[in-house]
Order: sequence, then structure tokens, then C-alpha cells
Amino acid sequence: MSGKNSLILFTLIIFTVTSCLSTKSFEKQEESLIQDYLKDNPDLNFELKPSGLYYLETVAGTGPAIEAYDTAYIFYTAKYLSNERIFSTNTGTTDTLISPIGGGYLLEGFEEGVSYMSEGGESLLIVPSYLGYGQSGYFFPAYTPILYEVSLVKIVRGI
Repeated sequence: MSGKNSLILFTLIIFTVTSCLSTKSFEKQEESLIQDYLKDNPDLNFELKPSGLYYLETVAGTGPAIEAYDTAYIFYTAKYLSNERIFSTNTGTTDTLISPIGGGYLLEGFEEGVSYMSEGGESLLIVPSYLGYGQSGYFFPAYTPILYEVSLVKIVRGI
């Protein structure tokens, strides 16, 4: 192997190792942010789902449970978990979010949270970045967990 090729290989190895170390650091910071939120809100008893989603039913729905491919009519408020600043909401409007469930049209963590709900129910979701907007930082800050307040207003059964 020539000196030039060795230098290129060495550079790639260093880049890969340092990238992995910084990724782990960001993952730890995100998890720490979630754990700090949970400690600061001990009255909120979130359930950690196997996917990593934190789910809390705040109002039990009295209607039917949602099933795959049902269409959900949803009011939601989305906040950065770090400062609870709202960045998206349709709450207080007449414009519900209308989406089929199970088809991959919504963020993975948001859709999973809605899948646990029944019509008329309200829930809180903590969606880690890998179930939300991702870890790349392209459209949304990387490693940013989101707190959703969700109301499932209506279900229309799928086919």
C-alpha cells in the first residue's frame, strides 16, 4: 500500500471513529433531556414502549379503539421537549389533522402513539428523534425529542 493510500485509509478511520463518538454523545444528551423532563414532571407517569416512545393516556377515550388503516381525525400540539416551545399545532381550530393510521403517513412515533388511543381520548407522547424528525438535522434540529399533546376526535373505519 502506498503512503498516499495509507494516509487516506488512516483519515477515513479517524473520521469514522470520531463520528461515532460524537453520535453517541448526541444520543446521550437526548436521552438525558428526556430523563430530566420525566424527573421534573413526576406526576406524569409515562409508559416506555419497546420502540422507545414514551406514552401517557391523560383522558381515556370512550369510543372505539383505533385499528390499522382507520382514518384518524386529530388535534395536536407539538413542542420541543427542551423548552416546551410550541412549533406546530392545530388545537383551537376547526381543522383536524386527518390521516390513515398504519400507512406510514405520519411520523413513526406520532403514529405509534395514536395507535394506542380510542376515539375521544387524549394522550401525551414523548417522541425521541429516531422516531420523529430524525438525527440528521436536515429539516429539524438533530437529536431533538418532541412532546405531543394529542386528542383523537373521530375515527372512520378503514376498508
